Amino acid sequence: MIGTWVSILPPLVAIIMVLITKRVLLSLGSGILTAALLVASFAPVDTLKNLWTAMIVSFWADGELNTYNIYIMVFILLLGIITALVSLSGGSRAFAEWAIRRIKTRRGAKLLTVLLGILIFVDDYFNSLAVGQIARPITDQHRISRAKLAYFIDSTSAPVCVISPISSWGAFLIGQLALIIGTTAAVSYSPLSAFLMMAPMNFYALTTLAMVFFFAWSNVDFFAMKKHEKNAQETGQLFDPKKEIPGQLKEDFPVHSYGRKTDLIAPILTLVVVTLGMMVWTGYRIGGSMSIWTIFENTDVPLSLMTGGLIATLLAVILYVSQMGKNETASIGLIGKAFISGVKAMMPAILILVFAWALTHLIGVLETGLFLSNAVEQSNVPVHFLPVIMFVLAGLMAFSTGTSWGSFGILLPIAGTIMINAEPELLLPSLAAVLAGAVFGDHCSPISDTTILSSTGAGSNHMDHVSTQLPYALIAAGISTIGYLILGVTGSIWLGLGAVIIATAALFILWSSKRYKTDMKITS
Repeated sequence: MIGTWVSILPPLVAIIMVLITKRVLLSLGSGILTAALLVASFAPVDTLKNLWTAMIVSFWADGELNTYNIYIMVFILLLGIITALVSLSGGSRAFAEWAIRRIKTRRGAKLLTVLLGILIFVDDYFNSLAVGQIARPITDQHRISRAKLAYFIDSTSAPVCVISPISSWGAFLIGQLALIIGTTAAVSYSPLSAFLMMAPMNFYALTTLAMVFFFAWSNVDFFAMKKHEKNAQETGQLFDPKKEIPGQLKEDFPVHSYGRKTDLIAPILTLVVVTLGMMVWTGYRIGGSMSIWTIFENTDVPLSLMTGGLIATLLAVILYVSQMGKNETASIGLIGKAFISGVKAMMPAILILVFAWALTHLIGVLETGLFLSNAVEQSNVPVHFLPVIMFVLAGLMAFSTGTSWGSFGILLPIAGTIMINAEPELLLPSLAAVLAGAVFGDHCSPISDTTILSSTGAGSNHMDHVSTQLPYALIAAGISTIGYLILGVTGSIWLGLGAVIIATAALFILWSSKRYKTDMKITS
């Protein structure tokens, strides 16, 4: 069953279940059980062993602590604690009141969120969680739904990281390109040059970013997102209170007038500065060079995030303690309550991540990605259709496995080998199509860790985020498919890019002419 068509059943079971039941943990559990049964060929004892291994792989793997996943989970918990402490100190309220006086329109609040998503481009995990913490008080004040906030976060993080050489993604991908390009004399450019040349060929990332700016500037929305936005504007209800909201505090802290905007800005700014500093330090320590490319290739992102989170948490505690003596509601006991509240708020996200990582582990054992890639490699399709096929295949693989990086690792070498031997001129377009397709599939997948963290950062129900972002991702993918078809058939990158620009602009004009547009000067 390993490496055969049967290997696609577990992700299909999980995805179909989550779409039907809307219950993420139940659906992931169903996929995990299916995968464990298949790996064990339905042997009961081996199935139980597989289940146990899958559930502890987030904590213990290859005979040692899985520090990568553990640090990510600790960082998420710390972010919940910071959120609770900032709320306890009154910083969230003070910052929102300060921001609302300066950002007076919903358009301004949405554009600020998008700009933050683009500026914080060093890592998608960091982007997803940090942007949500900064933007949420502002978007809440302007009655922007949490689903819309999650869309802005998710649709700026990965698309920017995948085209930015100065990011954890860029370093990883440049390293992958070095392995591919180093095997042939058919190309004369360096891995860095190849990465930069591929940026305008990543049609999905460019289309998605253009759409994000359009939806931030306009008041146009579709399908489920339109319902969420209408409900937020008319009733002030930013999310469905009946659903599980990761990152949403459930405890009410005492209301007081001693909060300052610094109580929010200082911990978040410290989080950003310390995390970036740690990324540079760990990259230099491991790589032994101050070259920016070497640093980002070797940086330890999870350790950097956890360190930034610890120091930011300590600062948030200090800022609250400094209120004692003048704030009659302040007490040491409330600090403990804030820690418990923050951890409880983030536990749903932690559980979803653990289940998603368990399913990803078993899918890897089943070699689902390898089966999909082999199917294309053995199909003998015309070479000019390979860019669009690689885009679609990478999308299916990332959607099924919940990991864009896993799709990169499998498909980039395959695309490189095929194109170097068959059509070197289409090497970079095919590689760019893999990157674009993997980000597309990641955006659509309910089992993607980046999608889960975007929901958490925004304080949105996870399935609400998936269902509202899906139509927008499919539209961007449809435009990208046209671009890759034209690029492959004509061999012209600029004709493909031109078709993408024209199609995107035509849609913007069409959407802008619709009667459901409303006045953009609405304020809360």
